[in-house]
Amino acid sequence: MEFYGPGLNSLSLPDRATISNMAPEYGATLGIFPPDAETLDYLRRTGRSEEQVDLVKRYLEAQDLLYSTRKPDPIFSTTLELDMSTVKPCLAGPKRPQDQLFLSEVPENYREIMKQTFIRKKESGLELYRDPAYQRWIGDGGAPVEEPETPGAEEEKAEALEKAFRVTHGSVVIAAITSCTNTSNPSVLIGAGLLAKKAVEKGLHVKPFVKTSLSPGSRVATEYLKAADLLPYLEALGFHQVGYGCTTCIGNSGPLPDQVSKEIKENDLTVAAVLSGNRNFEGRINPLVRANFLASPPLVVAYAIAGTINIDLETDPLAYDPNGRPVYLKEIWPAEGEIRDAEKNSIKPSMFKKEYSGALEGPKRWKELEVPVGTLYDWNPMSTYIQEPPYFMDFPPASPAPADIKNARVLALFGDSITTDHISPAGDIPSDNPAGRYLISWGVSPEDFNSYGSRRGNHEIMMRGTFGNIRLRNRLVDREGGWTVYHSRKEDFPEEACGGIPIYDAAMLYAENNIPLIVIAGREYGTGSSRDWAAKGTFLLGVKAVIAESFERIHRSNLVGMGVLPLQFKAGENADTLGLTGKESYDILGIEYMEPHGELTVRAKDENGDEVQFQVTLRLDSAVEVEYYMNGGILHKFLRDSVKKK
Repeated sequence: MEFYGPGLNSLSLPDRATISNMAPEYGATLGIFPPDAETLDYLRRTGRSEEQVDLVKRYLEAQDLLYSTRKPDPIFSTTLELDMSTVKPCLAGPKRPQDQLFLSEVPENYREIMKQTFIRKKESGLELYRDPAYQRWIGDGGAPVEEPETPGAEEEKAEALEKAFRVTHGSVVIAAITSCTNTSNPSVLIGAGLLAKKAVEKGLHVKPFVKTSLSPGSRVATEYLKAADLLPYLEALGFHQVGYGCTTCIGNSGPLPDQVSKEIKENDLTVAAVLSGNRNFEGRINPLVRANFLASPPLVVAYAIAGTINIDLETDPLAYDPNGRPVYLKEIWPAEGEIRDAEKNSIKPSMFKKEYSGALEGPKRWKELEVPVGTLYDWNPMSTYIQEPPYFMDFPPASPAPADIKNARVLALFGDSITTDHISPAGDIPSDNPAGRYLISWGVSPEDFNSYGSRRGNHEIMMRGTFGNIRLRNRLVDREGGWTVYHSRKEDFPEEACGGIPIYDAAMLYAENNIPLIVIAGREYGTGSSRDWAAKGTFLLGVKAVIAESFERIHRSNLVGMGVLPLQFKAGENADTLGLTGKESYDILGIEYMEPHGELTVRAKDENGDEVQFQVTLRLDSAVEVEYYMNGGILHKFLRDSVKKK
């Protein structure tokens, strides 16, 4: 998607970068803004020399790429119009970045999807009220909750003025200004600082149960916040600098305070996180936080002060000052002119030159590291961080002949919108799951587990965490989390192996008995951040094919790259319409003769011997992908080609 038109003149380059970087949220592969005079000015503001800027300008002019509204509009295959005056403040959530909510809609959304009144008791048990919003929430894993209590007239003034606080449904327990997409824009960081300044001057505070943090993506951000004298106000509200780079958005915000965690667990609370990131899939931010909202940095500060998501920031008081007077968001929201003046007076080219001049050298401790010599990596078998992956073990120099998949079992049966955050390990490593038990067996104490991200070089840990998201819903079991059943004959295996066991443990039992595995899913399989380990972990668990109603394109490609076969149900068909329970054994036939976008036959036989046969579309979308699959994946193909050249 390429942007053009008179509205470009009102967008700063950081604004454009924010929009470009959020392409997945509006369904595009790329978001492109043409270079223009603002591009050249940005190069100057960030410390590039006049010689470099002039070179860029002359090149763009020579290629007729320097955009100007005086030129005729480009000709596109399809055009969309956006009236920028209609753009309103919004958040995204509570579980997907594409779920847009206007600011005024947030409390209504909260109430509509989380009321416990949607559950009615019947003599036969609980029946769900057929409200579409509620069904959407439950279908995606939301928890029904009670309405938070509203202070009545009879309650004490101190409580009405929010001087006594408690964690309840809808409480904001994490408020994080992160390094993600929209925080890379100086105007919103400075806006957050100005809002914090005005809030502090009115005597406002962040609620005591809110865990706050500031982790921009660049050290320059710290410098210009200091230069604008705004960092002290952010710190006064608890937004202290905790580092640079990915933190809360990838689950590295750390544990909640003990008392907050205790209240959430004991009262089964559905609490919220508000962060200036670009990913909010369930289980990603914090295991105890079910509702996660993406917002601009100023709104992150505002919600930290409010302490609840059940508030209309356009009409409700944000908080009360020390004299009991209500303070509204509009009273402390910085004007555009204030932000521009602060930017102009605080952001200097010298800051960028200082911070980036030695970026490739690294700090003192980095320079002091001993660097191994040689062309081969010396694997340390005792390391719990890095181990040699098994991708090339017993590697045949020639690709094996293609063969049908026979007698496969279903490792997991999923519904819609299973994301790579459900599949790929992320965040803290629990001590009571296979990855945690593995580390303990190696003598690593739970306090030293670190995160999956830090141990992504150890496949033994990562494959144990694959499909381990605590909000995962595998329809083969009646519980949340990374659980499944092992379909076995009781006379061959212990009784307990036939019940719900961790997905990793079941996969290893299948591997011991040379039983291939498949995954069955609904629509939008693999949406979200397209992490490599979502495909690697799937492969290492022994999954040979994934049959889904539709795939996210990058995850589908990654599955092909790992030698996992992506197959798509025919239109109008899915596991339910075909009567599949996941307890069947499966044959996938026709692999030897497959062509891009061709068809394969799937034959499912249940425990009574009854068969269901159906056609699926082969989601190998090109001849190259067929070749990758025939070689066992892109890694095997690359290695074989390298050997042939030698």
